[in-house]
Parts: sequence; C-alpha cells; structure tokens
Amino acid sequence: MEQIYTIPVNEAFEKVQEEGSHICPFCLMYNRLEANELDLILGASMMEPDVRLKTNELGFCDTHLGMMFGRPKRLPLALMLESHLDQVAKDLEGNMGMFIAKTGDNAAKRLDRLEHSCYVCERIEYNFSRMIETAALLWQSDSAFHDKVKKAPYFCLPHYGRFIRAAKDRLSKKDFAEFYEAVHALETAYFDELRGDVSWFCKKFDYRYENEPWGNAKDAPERARLFLSGTLHVHEEELKKNDGGLT
Repeated sequence: MEQIYTIPVNEAFEKVQEEGSHICPFCLMYNRLEANELDLILGASMMEPDVRLKTNELGFCDTHLGMMFGRPKRLPLALMLESHLDQVAKDLEGNMGMFIAKTGDNAAKRLDRLEHSCYVCERIEYNFSRMIETAALLWQSDSAFHDKVKKAPYFCLPHYGRFIRAAKDRLSKKDFAEFYEAVHALETAYFDELRGDVSWFCKKFDYRYENEPWGNAKDAPERARLFLSGTLHVHEEELKKNDGGLT
C-alpha cells in the first residue's frame, strides 16, 4: 500500500473526529484533492506541455471551470482557454469537402465526449478512488484504523456505497463482516438522528411547536443535503469552519 495515500486517509479520519464536525471523511479527502488540483492547474502545471495537451483534449466541466473563474489568477485560465478553444475548433473543422455527413458525425461525437470530460475531475478521481481503496485495506492491516472509522461523524451516501464496495472487493469474508457491522451501525445511528432532526425542523413551523426548543434541527436540511449528495461542492462554508485543509 502506498504511503502517499495512507497519510491523507488517516489525516482525514482524524480531522472529522473533532467536536462539531459534520463532514464525511471522504468528502474532506475529495475537497482537499480538488483544491490542490485547482491550485496546480492555475499554477505550475499550467505551462507543462503534457498537461496542456490533456486540458486541450478534455476541457473542464462547468463546475470546475466556474471554480477557476472564482480564483484570482485569470491569465493562466485565459491561456488554457485559448489553446483549448483552438483545439476544439480544429477538431470540429474536419474535411468539409464531399464528406459532410461523415464530418458532421465526427463533430457530434467529439462534442459528446467533450461534454462528459473534465481534466480536473479525471485527476481527482484517479487519486480519490485509490484513497477509498486504501481506507478499505487499512481496516484489514491496521487495527487502530477501526477506531477511526467508528468515530467518524457519518459517511455521505455516495461515499458510503463506494467504501462498502471497495471493502467487499478487497477484504476477506470475516474482515468484511466485521467492517460492515461497524459502518452499518454508525451510518444507521446518524441516519436515524438526521431523520428525526428533519422531522422536528418541519414541526417547528407548526404553531403548536413554535415555543418548543429547536434542539439540533436548525441546520437539519443542510445536513440532509450533505448526507444525500456528498461532496459536489455543497459544504465550502463547513470546510472553512472546520479548517478543511484548503491551505
């Protein structure tokens, strides 16, 4: 197992144990990877020829392009867009002679590929998938990691599913049974608590409950969003409050 992935996995699980944290450890890993990739692509990596070839080919999804526009470095972004636009124009130009139908078909296929590709997404997924695999393998090789998993606040549903699949594929039947019992108990407890908080949030808008205390329900819809959707850039403020490793 590569140390390069073991360290950030352990760090993320340790970070989310802090009091008041409402972050899935895998969401934290994802956001740290994302922030790092955006820093690199607008910094040192931007001028590397092999990187420029990939950004020209893959482009960027709307989410990551928007995040880059939100950062102060506009010249590196403009330079990447310049060469990317030139590459797309070249791809779509084709041979317009007597093969218009074929050229049009190729153009449509290229646009379809471009719509579903993103350089930043691809880079994140490469490392993130290995972090999930590492977390599953740590359960088997490091008994101290069991406690870190059990003390996580929760796992968002998308990452919970990926964590289970990674463990199922890599652990022995005995180890997987122990693993699943632990993560299922943690997830069920948080799920039940969250459902109760969301229900109480709704009841607080009924005049019969207006004088009752809010308890933990004031941010229940926001926490439900994090639980259901996972990463996907929905908890930037939460990351800032919890020092999400973006520096």
